[in-house]
Amino acid sequence: MSEATGLLVGRRILLVEDEFMIADTMEEWLRRASAEVIGPVPSVKQALELIEGEAEALDGAVLDVNLGRGETAYPIADRLNELGVPYLFATGDVRIIDRPTHQGRPRLNKPISRAQLLRAVESLLASRLPPAR
Repeated sequence: MSEATGLLVGRRILLVEDEFMIADTMEEWLRRASAEVIGPVPSVKQALELIEGEAEALDGAVLDVNLGRGETAYPIADRLNELGVPYLFATGDVRIIDRPTHQGRPRLNKPISRAQLLRAVESLLASRLPPAR
């Protein structure tokens, strides 16, 4: 059953999350809202490969900051910044946003609900829409 929410319909959202159950749940929530999920992927390397193959078609991204083994999503965020793709952080670590270039980015603190995720991604996408004429 679709839970289409307007702004998410057909939008291509990169999902970077290293915890399988969380990634699976978030992917389901986004797909039920009729978004097209790119990924999910658990690492910087895989995310950057997807970005290079999909960059022009990405509408936004949801990034877990801590990706395990000391890896963070900052290189992914930096590349998305270069490409002008909006993103938000979804994390359980409230201390993570320590780089000035990332401090102002939207952040969801885990655990998150379906409604929180969908609202945050909609807001992210709405901020990228051109002004109405």
